[in-house]
Amino acid sequence: MQDGLFDDLPPAPEPPPRKRPASAAAAGAVPGPGAAKPPARLLDVAQELPPLLRMGASTWSYPGWEDLVWDGAYDASVLAKTGLTAYARHPLLRTICIDRSFWRPLTVSQYATYAGQVPADFRFVVKCPSVVTDAQVRTEDGRGREANPAFLDPQLAITAFVQPTLEGLGDKLAVLVFQLSPLPWDWLNRPSALFARLQALLASVQSQLAQHPGVIVAVEVRDPQLLVPAFADVLRATGSTFCLGLHGKMPPIEEQLRLLRLLWPGPLVCRWNLNRRFGPYGYEDAQKAHAPFNAILSPDPHTRALLARTIAGITGRGQRAYVTVSNDAEGCAPRSIALLAEAVLEETAARNERPR
Repeated sequence: MQDGLFDDLPPAPEPPPRKRPASAAAAGAVPGPGAAKPPARLLDVAQELPPLLRMGASTWSYPGWEDLVWDGAYDASVLAKTGLTAYARHPLLRTICIDRSFWRPLTVSQYATYAGQVPADFRFVVKCPSVVTDAQVRTEDGRGREANPAFLDPQLAITAFVQPTLEGLGDKLAVLVFQLSPLPWDWLNRPSALFARLQALLASVQSQLAQHPGVIVAVEVRDPQLLVPAFADVLRATGSTFCLGLHGKMPPIEEQLRLLRLLWPGPLVCRWNLNRRFGPYGYEDAQKAHAPFNAILSPDPHTRALLARTIAGITGRGQRAYVTVSNDAEGCAPRSIALLAEAVLEETAARNERPR
């Protein structure tokens, strides 16, 4: 189904073997929880995966990952402060999505603390604060209260997001994600005005990244009405990409890939956030069903298979792929990532066997 997306470029050159990252302790990171000893199979899979692929979770402070990521039982507060060091030693977890920045802008020192807890080869995916990407000012229960005058404000995006991430994370910054919250009808009914404002913001962001060409700018949406060619035109014009948001409020992966095809060739950014069985507003139900997040309780082989095919195709043509997975996708992010990694290896092997 995805083959046509990748057939117009020659195969990527064979990359050199990837070195296993040095331990966080060797990188001078903050001491904290120990890392679980990975099974030999995980180490082998990590070495065989495409080097251009980075997978990770959407956050890391889960005690339920005992013996999967952590070497013992730790309180969530301890993991939140110092668990990133152990997380980064897991052979498959080569990136992380910093979600907390969506709720409140983080400082340079906060980003620098994260950067200091991981080895040099680790990379971060970071979400823009909602004060920029939400068209509404919301109440504590999430209801829209009034129009947000700072919605898609380029200057605020630079000062509250782009500059702090660049200064704090340095070379470890990989992806800036602008997730547009569900839009009110007055914006959805004026897509031209919306896309013009979005293009102005993205152009301003890209101007700040002129000296950082490796940083990917990706836009995620929560309104299916926005998956139109005009949206792809904005992304292409600004050198940005579409973030696959695998979430109950959005169409399934195969429908979202149609927009990504319009941007080919380019990188893959994907956030597998919520299993569709819980519906568009099912985060709370998913949390209750999946706690303590140590097992696959809502398997989604369909999404996993198509995502693996997409990863194999894109990385096989020399493009980078950043995929982050939430516990709410299947019940346990580390286990989902391990299953996805195996699926990527199978798909890559099958592609290599096909005649060219």
